[in-house]
Amino acid sequence: MNKDQVEGKLKEVGGKIQEGAGKLVDSKEQQAKGLANQAEGKIQGSVGDAKEAVKDAVDDLHRPTTTTTTTRL
Repeated sequence: MNKDQVEGKLKEVGGKIQEGAGKLVDSKEQQAKGLANQAEGKIQGSVGDAKEAVKDAVDDLHRPTTTTTTTRL
């Protein structure tokens, strides 16, 4: 897990809390801010997922391949 994935998840959770608090006090502004934070968190998490996929692909390219051959007598 990388920094963007963690921070994105935290923003999502924080946004849900903010949205819920906005509903509790009947504040459309706080609800909207909470929804915006959730969306921002999802995007940041997706960026983190993409970074992780690229890192894994690069690691796979640099990993030595092993081939096994069998010789029949």
